[in-house]
Amino acid sequence: FTNVPFFIFGPLMMFLMHPYAQRRSRYIYIVWVLFMVIGLFSMYFHMTLSFLGQLLDEIAILWFLGSAYGIWMPRCYFPSFLGGNRSQFICLVFITTAVSTFLSFLRPTVNAYALNSIGLHILYIVCQEYRKTSNKELRHLIEVCVVLWAGALTSWISDRLHCSFWQRIHFFYLHSIWHVLISITFPYGMVTMALVDANYEMPGETLRVRYWPQDSWPVGLPYVEIQGDDKNC
Repeated sequence: FTNVPFFIFGPLMMFLMHPYAQRRSRYIYIVWVLFMVIGLFSMYFHMTLSFLGQLLDEIAILWFLGSAYGIWMPRCYFPSFLGGNRSQFICLVFITTAVSTFLSFLRPTVNAYALNSIGLHILYIVCQEYRKTSNKELRHLIEVCVVLWAGALTSWISDRLHCSFWQRIHFFYLHSIWHVLISITFPYGMVTMALVDANYEMPGETLRVRYWPQDSWPVGLPYVEIQGDDKNC
């Protein structure tokens, strides 16, 4: 049941960010398709509790992060030998992700190292951009992302390390909390990276953060809208 948000938020974000994707890159649709694949493989894993299910779940997350990494990584953070060439950077990310996927079938810990490497580098970039920017919307998104991610990570670690304790007090919901929080964290993270990317790749455009279903609601699903686009949601 807690995987349902992946199947709701994925298509919804594809619709809400359609004008942005048309202007920036249609490869963004792949990111949201992979977001739904995470939900699918996670559901399979929890139905079967098999090693294959766990591996597929982690591989889906790796490809999701790798795709977002390749599309939205600011050029100023590229390795110097690439000379700021995004096509070459995407190829490098693709090859690294493909090799990690292959090796994870031989040695599953490889996938964990790859996931942590991408995740930590994204966190480093977000922290750097937080220090640079005076954009209140971007700073707010980063703050919300960090809080959601910290809550999700705390739930996951606590569930892994103190499973017997939670079972003794009959509290079986930590893993479900992890699922819900991470399914919300990913959209916030993608919108954050889109705003950061726009500073470098779309200097002539003004992006505005909107929230579905209403901007005035205290809780909503964030998406970006290019100023001047006519779109009613």
